[in-house]
Order: sequence, then structure tokens, then C-alpha cells
Amino acid sequence: MTALTASSPGDEHLIALWLHGRSVHTQRAYASDLRRFRIVTGKSLVDVTLEDLHSFALSLDRLAPATQYRILSAVKSLLAFGHRIGMLPADAGRVLRLPAVRNRLAERILSEPELHRILSLEPNPRNRAMLNLLYSAGIRVSELCELAWRDLQPNGDAGQITIFGKGGKTRSVRLPAAVWQQLCGLRDGNTRLQDPVFRSRKNKYGGGLRPLAVFRMVRKAAARANVDLPVSPHWFRHSHASHALDHGAPIHLVQATLGHASITTTGRYLHARPQESSGDYLAVP
Repeated sequence: MTALTASSPGDEHLIALWLHGRSVHTQRAYASDLRRFRIVTGKSLVDVTLEDLHSFALSLDRLAPATQYRILSAVKSLLAFGHRIGMLPADAGRVLRLPAVRNRLAERILSEPELHRILSLEPNPRNRAMLNLLYSAGIRVSELCELAWRDLQPNGDAGQITIFGKGGKTRSVRLPAAVWQQLCGLRDGNTRLQDPVFRSRKNKYGGGLRPLAVFRMVRKAAARANVDLPVSPHWFRHSHASHALDHGAPIHLVQATLGHASITTTGRYLHARPQESSGDYLAVP
């Protein structure tokens, strides 16, 4: 590996700066992607060329396009960041083309009958409250697992939750009265404000649920409702956005509820399941 120049504190320092402030899950995924890149190239980041990037991209050809896209996006972002802050002399990844990835969002949106069946057939009160919260608030599974009782506040005849979400952004989401009552019904007299709303039954210290436990619960709920799809907690977030827009919710309100940084992200749901087509205007024999 090429020795680091005197003007560069080193690859590890640059990567640490780039990862700073991201979630633990994101840091873990990106660190793995960058480790693969550095092993394949065998170079310090200051010496990486466009040819190195092309060779690395070819080494990923057996991976799914979405995985290739994620890995190369991480590398491009790191190199651009390094150049922007002056730690890299050039942005070698600026002209690197990312692989085309098919948009499968429409496949991850449950129909309203499917979703209502999943919710109504869940017999466990805690699990039903989780499912209803995932759908009605459109929150991420990590946000659900980190929710504490101090994050719940009354609001009119119902209540709201305050979420410290992706990118370190805080947002508050008003809940339907029925969901608020379900959550309040889970609290007992010994509950402290700092306690997690959804506690793990396997953790003797009363810690919160892990995302994997919620994932397994969602899969069981979908199977119980005869929904033969690989449903995950994030499908409830997709369904929230799609169904809310279908029922006339303003796009800026959906954006604020979900915590999207850009309204363009929210706009994807308008195109995932269109309500009309120019084909509707054709005379088809």
C-alpha cells in the first residue's frame, strides 16, 4: 500500500470524519463497503484513480445491482467528501457511473385490505400497538425501538410522539386517538419516563426491543393474515405514504410526517401506484 503523504492524516481519519453523525447501522454498513474497496484496490485513498474505481466496479459484477449501487455510492460519497474538505487532491469518483437499479417501491406497498387484515388479526395487545404505530405514524423500525415514554405527549383528544430520526433530525407526529389509547394501555404504574415503550421480554433489565425482533413479529403477523409476501416493518412506512396520498393528504404533510429531507423522495409514492394513465383516454377494442 502506498505510504500516506505528510499532508494527509490518513484513510482511517478521513473515513471517521465522513461517518461522523450517521446512525450506528449506517456506519456499520458503510464501513464494510469501504473495507471491501480498500482491500480490492490495495491503495491509500489519496492514490485512487478512476481506473481503480472501474476495476473495483467490475469486481462487484456477481452482486445484485442494488448492492453494487450502494457500495459504489458509498465510495463516491467518501471521495467527494475527502476532496471537498481538502484531504484528497482530486475527486476520482466524480465521473464514475453508477449501475442502473430497478425501482421496486410499488412491490413493497401493501393494499389497504391486506394491511387492515394484518392489523386486525394480531391478538397480542403490545404487538398490535406496534403494528398500528408503524402504519399510522410511518416511523422506521429503529425509531420505534428507540421510543421512550418521555417521547409521548398528549395532543388534544389524542397524542403525539417525538422522534429523533435519521440524520439527527427531530420531528413530532400526531397519532390517531385509537393508536394513542393503545399505547397508553401498555403503561403500568411502575413505568419510568426513560423506559422504552416496547420492552423486550427476553431482556431481564427491561431494555427495548431490537429491530430483528420487530421484523420477526411482522413476518408472523403477515403470515397469520395470509399475506404471502416478504413483508418487513418498512413496508408499513411505504404503505402509510402511499395510502395517505391516495386519500388526498398534502404531499408536504406526508413529507413532514415521514421526515424526508426532500419532497422528491416523498414524490416517489405518487408514481409508484398511479391512479390514472394516458391509456385511460384510448379506445381499446
